[in-house]
Amino acid sequence: MFKRTMTQVLKQIICIGMVIVVIAPILLTLFAALKTKGDMATTSPLLLPSFDRITFDNFRKVFSDKYLLIGFKNTGIILVVSIFFNVIFGTITAFVIERFDFKFKNFIIMLFFMGMLIPSFVTEIARFQIIQGLNLYNTLGAPIVIYVASDLMQLYIYRQFISKLPVSLDEAALIDGCSYFELFIRIIFPLLKPATATVCIIKAINIINDMYIPYLYMPKNKLRTLTTFLMDYANAQQGSWQTLAAGIIIIMIPTVIIYIFFQKYILAGVAAGAVKE
Repeated sequence: MFKRTMTQVLKQIICIGMVIVVIAPILLTLFAALKTKGDMATTSPLLLPSFDRITFDNFRKVFSDKYLLIGFKNTGIILVVSIFFNVIFGTITAFVIERFDFKFKNFIIMLFFMGMLIPSFVTEIARFQIIQGLNLYNTLGAPIVIYVASDLMQLYIYRQFISKLPVSLDEAALIDGCSYFELFIRIIFPLLKPATATVCIIKAINIINDMYIPYLYMPKNKLRTLTTFLMDYANAQQGSWQTLAAGIIIIMIPTVIIYIFFQKYILAGVAAGAVKE
């Protein structure tokens, strides 16, 4: 009994510690964003300023920067187009692999998995040359092509879901006169809504948070995304930690909203796709 109680206490301590590790940096950043420059120097970073000293001027200053709206616009375009093609290509490819037998099928599957296993930075030089060869460098098309082509996570999720769907659905639809295209559009694709929700949410968070690809392939000011805007803004605000903190909070809001409202779809989708009955 004592051993079981100590185990439960230890688990709770570990969980509380993990929560503190995750939440503490966010709270410290929020506290800094609500302080004046003078309060940053005179108050503890662990404490909010007094109620009458709380200021929103830092947020107003960030919103006055024209590149913030450009960052939201470019990030939105990249997000919508990339996810659209990820869903289309992912569902079609997974359907073909799971429902059809063809020559070199296993070899093709192996190539897909190799693409998932090889770190992207290993092939960065070749990828950069391809983007330049396609005349996509310094355009919104560069990150879109990379996000669609280089991340095969959606293929794994869709394959797991399609493998759970009974083949009898296909047979019944084909007997009723459906073509394979109609079978996919009318039967298979609507049943993949949980998988599609999972893919869209995970992809959206990854794309919003990515700084490396936009910074490397779109250095123009008019092509800034939220992350590259924040990086350039940080360089321009050296010493103004409270303003930088406000910028971090603003950039973080879309990701937090997406995760809070749709986390149940992430967990349910991944769990459902991982179990085959």
